[in-house]
Amino acid sequence: MSKRGKRYTKEFRYQIVQLVRAGREIPELSKEFGVSVWSIRNWVKQAARDAGTGDQGLTSLEREELTRLKHEVRQLRQEREILSKAAAWFARENIEIPKRSSDS
Repeated sequence: MSKRGKRYTKEFRYQIVQLVRAGREIPELSKEFGVSVWSIRNWVKQAARDAGTGDQGLTSLEREELTRLKHEVRQLRQEREILSKAAAWFARENIEIPKRSSDS
């Protein structure tokens, strides 16, 4: 099992949400399919958000975009740090070092 627990397919979650909307009780579905009540409630909430009738939280598309953008920001920060260190290194290398006289 992964760090975040079991991963269910979108199709499975959709079917469970449809069963809830059809009138089935969440605890009953939880026992029948081995999914936590908490997970089912979250799926129903997220489906309502995605349909535009929820509690104004992030839709699935917005959540995916946010995750992608966070990853991109993290990568850009790493690249900037690498470039900053490289620039500092090159700046030190380019400082003129006095040459020794060969007249001695």
